[in-house]
This record gives sequence, structure tokens and C-alpha cells, in this order.
Amino acid sequence: MTELLTNTRTTSRATAAVPGEAGDSVRGGVPGTKTTVPAPHATRRRLGPGRGIPFGRLIGPVLVVSLWWFASAIGYLDPRILSGPGTVLSTASDLISTGRLQDNVLISLQRAGLGLFFGVSAGVLLAVAAGLSRTGEYLLDGPLQIKRAIPSLAMLPLLILWLGIGEQMKVTVIALGVAVNMYINTYASLTGIDSKYVELAEGLDLSRPQFIRKVVVPGSLPGFFVGLRLGVTASWLGLIVVEQVNATSGIGYMMFQAQQYAQSDVIIVGLVAYGIFGFASDAAVRAVERKVLSWRRTLAG
Repeated sequence: MTELLTNTRTTSRATAAVPGEAGDSVRGGVPGTKTTVPAPHATRRRLGPGRGIPFGRLIGPVLVVSLWWFASAIGYLDPRILSGPGTVLSTASDLISTGRLQDNVLISLQRAGLGLFFGVSAGVLLAVAAGLSRTGEYLLDGPLQIKRAIPSLAMLPLLILWLGIGEQMKVTVIALGVAVNMYINTYASLTGIDSKYVELAEGLDLSRPQFIRKVVVPGSLPGFFVGLRLGVTASWLGLIVVEQVNATSGIGYMMFQAQQYAQSDVIIVGLVAYGIFGFASDAAVRAVERKVLSWRRTLAG
């Protein structure tokens, strides 16, 4: 090894002493002095999705509405089947002026909000109990995985039998759909925490509350927010169904009544209201997620 290093140094000196070789200074350099020519920078290929633009997520909905408006304007859509945007706006204005839309929206928001609150609370508590304890995992995970395979709406006849057709049944159906989404994602995030962080916490002799605050909570937050976004969507899906089961108020009830009289414009007003609330609630969860998880660097930016 020593002879190899000596031969390499001798060869390097001999090469540096010969003027005119490749790599010698040509312009203003000293003959016999070897200079390093920097290699040209290769163009870096961007593999990410690129830089975001403000309110870029509104481009898709605006494009859909524009196509709808255009198809209606040229007479491609039959107004008896699908009313045009102008008719829908006029109908929405009439519903607002009479107060009918606001009353139904407030009742729907109350149902969805209560179902979301109880569902998120139950899902997180069950995920923590199953994710941090083997006993909790053995007792809770199996039944909840079975419940995941049974749609909440499939339990509607049984819930009506147990709870009747009042508000309690409607909120329970929404909460069940939310709780399952919250449990699955939060539990997966909890059990996916790298064991080396647990070993590090044990090595630092952290207490149980410290372990939860410094390891469990940061490690489970990404899964929690995924579950929250899915839970918000599940709350609106459940709301649409329960408001058409012997309801006397709400956006779904308004749409069901409009179906009886073939009022497609009123039905579309209800669908647009659901879409706006769903989009806005998801955007709100995204905004909170970006702020809470600002330490992460992801493709989403």
C-alpha cells in the first residue's frame, strides 16, 4: 500500500511539471502549473410537481362550471333534466330571500357538526387505546376492523329500530362513519412510529406523559389529519342519506321534496351547497394541517 501511494505521488508530480498538457493554464497562466477546469453544471431535472399558485385548487371547479354554463348556453343540456347555471342562481336567490335555504343549511350544519365532533372524539380515543396498549389492541382492533367492513349506511335499519327516526339516529349514523375513518388512520399512524424513537425515549427515561407528548403526538399527527379529512367527507356523505329518511328539515329533505315535483334546479342548489361546504371544510383542514405540520417537507409544499 505504501509503494502504491509513493508511485502515485511521483506520477502526479511528473504530470504537473510537463507544460502544454491537457489542463494547463492557457490564458494568463503559468506554464507547467496544472489548473483544475470546473466541469460544466448539468441541468437538473425537476421531478416534483412544481411550485403551487394561490387558489390553484379553484381552477378545476371553475372549469367544470364554465363547461356546464357553455353546454347550457348552446342548448346541449335539456333544462328539464339539468337546469342551467343561470336558472340555479335565480332559484338560489329565491330560496335565500324566503329564508328556506338558510334554515335548512343551519340544521344540516348542526347535524354534520355534532356527528363530526362525536366521531372524531370516539375514533381518536379508540385509536390511542388500541395503539398504545396490547390489551386495547386485542379487545378493540378486531371489532373495529369488522365494523370497517360493514358500511354505516347498512346499519341504518337497525339504528332506526334502536333509536327511532329522530335527531339521535341521524347524528349517530354520521358519527359512526367518521369514527371508523379516524380510528383506522390514527391507529395506523400510531403503530407505524419507528421503534427506535420508543427505544430512545426509554433510554432517556421519559415518563408516560412525556413519551406521549414528545413521541406519540408528533408521530401520529399525519395520520390523524388524513383521518380527519376523510372523516369530514364521511360526515357529509352520511348527512345526505339521513336527511332523506323521514326528515322534516335539512338540505337533503329540501332536495327530496324537490324530486317529488321534478324541480331539478332546487336539487342542484342542494348539491352545490353540499359541494361548497365539503370543499370549504376540506380546505380548512388542509390549512390547519400545513400550519401544525410545518416542519415537514413534502411534495405538497
